[in-house]
Order: sequence, then structure tokens, then C-alpha cells
Amino acid sequence: MLLCAQIYFEKNSMVKSEAVYRQASQVIPGGVSANIKYFPPFPIVMKKGYGSKLVDMDDNEYIDYSLCYGALVTGHGHKRIMQATADFLHQSGTAIFGTPHELEAVMAEKLAQLYPAIDMVRFTNSGSEAIQLAIRLAIAYTGKEKIGKFEGHYHGGLNHMLVSINPDHEEAGDAHRPHRIPESKGIPKHELDQTLVLPFNDLESVETILREHKDDLAAVILEPVQGGFIPATPAFMKGLRELTEELNIVLIFDEVKTGFRVHLGGAQRVFHVKPDITTLGKVLGGGYPIGAVGGKKDIMMLSAPNEESDVFATGSKSRKKDEVVFHSGTYNGHPIALAAGLETIHMLEEDGVMNDIARQTNKLRDQLEKLYATYDVPMQTIGMGSIFNIVLTDKPIHNYRDMWQSNTALRQKIDQALLQLGIFSKPLNRYSMSLAHSEADINRTVAAHEKALQRVKG
Repeated sequence: MLLCAQIYFEKNSMVKSEAVYRQASQVIPGGVSANIKYFPPFPIVMKKGYGSKLVDMDDNEYIDYSLCYGALVTGHGHKRIMQATADFLHQSGTAIFGTPHELEAVMAEKLAQLYPAIDMVRFTNSGSEAIQLAIRLAIAYTGKEKIGKFEGHYHGGLNHMLVSINPDHEEAGDAHRPHRIPESKGIPKHELDQTLVLPFNDLESVETILREHKDDLAAVILEPVQGGFIPATPAFMKGLRELTEELNIVLIFDEVKTGFRVHLGGAQRVFHVKPDITTLGKVLGGGYPIGAVGGKKDIMMLSAPNEESDVFATGSKSRKKDEVVFHSGTYNGHPIALAAGLETIHMLEEDGVMNDIARQTNKLRDQLEKLYATYDVPMQTIGMGSIFNIVLTDKPIHNYRDMWQSNTALRQKIDQALLQLGIFSKPLNRYSMSLAHSEADINRTVAAHEKALQRVKG
């Protein structure tokens, strides 16, 4: 069934995009500043964004479902976000003070209001930095040093978190007791040894491992929705919370992807589970670099400085610095990021907005599932709120290993075809929706998927 909606023009040229990438490759390793931005044969180089659209160096236009990997929930260049940052610059006369400022307290109060597990907040410049602080706090709080993380979950580029994110079948080990597989060169073995790998959505196996290592484990960290699209089961979340409380293990929710997308108060609101520490990022900055760590007051106060704990002090005043969790950063709590983030939250808090995004997301998911069924391609969309992924299998998906049965080779071909048809997402990546995505965008996207299916199926 050929859909009636107009298809975006075919990409006749990516000459300029390729040329810029080749030029960058001479001075930037791999031509990219973050490995996630690369895909073969070369990543498309963009020069403009507006609403739900991106425009590349060759003036090809795309409907954007990456949205900076989910950060831009209002779309590109929303006038209210642009105005909020312009107003701050005009009123303050500077981009940053290098001192405390009012927006830090305003945002911290807002997060404590929205997230049930947050009493106090510290700001960072990225989700990775937030994870680093969360782990440091957990180790200081418990006096233990090992961290449990789940197979298939990503928590930034820290040495002991770059473990078993995408392990090979042959190396991954027993599903109930996964092997610890490094995902990068350059990770010292002693740091790798501080990480335990756990099976997601398998409470019985997790309990066995946690009880064996309860005297060494400072924290267990997880994405409540793995990769932004595979949710934990309610029973697993409830059981994990009870187990970590019993064993004096700090529970950390990495809500960098799920914060403000599955709910204004994150996945913890959906699951009705309160972690000890929450990390945030992406949407929180409204398109600017940001991260945040929030949690219980007694844990967070471990990072509170005083005159006798300044790591930069000299002489006797620094004698108690080992009693405080060090956390600092020149750009922490950047006022422009907080201004953009606060305006983003204000927009999402307006009546019906979160429901509207979810409704549009579900509409796209439903239409895509019906389309693929018409072409006899096993497919399901998996996700929560305004994020989902397309998984080419009809088997249930509960964890990383379940994804092995998905037809990723076919998905890769479809995604490459979609790029030629004006639909932008990094191949094999999840889809993120925004306030800017329209009915016309959805219709064009479904039509492009149909044309891509016809092309790859011959």
C-alpha cells in the first residue's frame, strides 16, 4: 500500500557534507568529537536546524528524530528557548559569573519538586560528569568501593562504566551471570575489577550476585529504561529497591535519557520507586551542556564544602579535605544552560503538553507497526513516553540479549535508505519526538518508511 503523503526529495548530493568530514578528519581523530556521532560511510554534516528539521551542508532537509540524542524536546531553535537565553545575556551582561547565581537555586528547587527522590542537587556539565559524582558520593557514603551496573546499559565514558554495553555473543558469558567486557582500550584493570555486571530484568540472578558481594558493593546503577527504550518491569524495580535497601547498597537511577521524557518527574514517577541518587542531563539543559545529581540530603551533604575542606587551600585549613567529597567545575551550573532548561521545563509543565507529545509518539509508533505488518516484516516499537526504538523481531524484548534476535542487518539497510529519503536518525538508534513534530512530519515519515521497505525488499 503506497501512502499518499508526499515523500521528501531524494538526496542527490552529499558532496559538501563528505568534503567537510574529510577535512575534519585531518585535524580531528575520526573526524568527530564524539564517537557516537560517527556512522559509515561518513556522518552527515549539518549546518542548520529549525523546529523538527535539520539541513545539511548540501541543503538537503531532514525530519530529525535524533534531536541531539533526545536533548531537544522542544525541537530546534524554539523561540521561547532562544528568548530565555538572550534575555539572560542582556540582563546579566555576561555569559557566566564564575560565582553562585540565583538560577542554581531556582532549578534545584524545581527538580526537588518534580522528582520524589531528590532533596538536594549539584550541577555538572554533562551526564557523564553527573555519573562520576554519583558514584563518588555512593562510595563515600557506604565506605565500599565496587559498583554494580547492568549489561547493555550506558552511563557515559567513565573507565569503570565502559563495561559490557555491547558485548559480543561469544564473550558475554552466562545470561544469569554476565562477563565483565571492557568497551574501550586504555581502561586500567584495577578499575575494571571494581565493576560487577548484572543481568537486567532478572531479579533472581541479581539477588544472588548482590548477596555474594554485599560487603563490597557501594552502589547499583541502572537506566530504568535501558537505552531509552527497554523498560524495567515493575516487579524488577520494586524488588531491586527492596534488595538494595536491605543490603545497604546505594541505588542510582541514571535518568539522563528518561528525565522529562517518560514523565516530568522521570521514570521514578512511573515506577513509584525512589532511588537514593538520581542523575539527569539532556532535556534538562534545553540544548546546552548540563548534568545534575540529586538525592537524599544525608548523601548529598557529603559534598558540602567548608573552610577546612577546600582542596585548593594551603596549610592547615586543608587538613579535613579528606572528609568531604570533592566536586567542582568552572562551568558547573552554567546560567545560560539553566535559563534554557528552566524555560523548557515551564513549557513541558503547561496543560496537556506532555500528553500531546506522548500522543504524537504513539501515533507514529502505531502507524509504523501497521505498515511493517503489511509488508510481513516482523517488527515492534518499544519505548516509553516520547522515546522509542524500532526492533525487527516479534519476540519479547526485556534486556540486551533479547536484542540479539532482532534483524539489525535489515534495520541498518532501512535506516540508510531513510537518510536518503529525508528521515534523520543515526542508524540503529532510538527515535525521540518533540513539540515541533507535526502531523505532516508523521505522515511523511511513514511514507518514507514504506518506500525504504520497498527498496530494501527489492
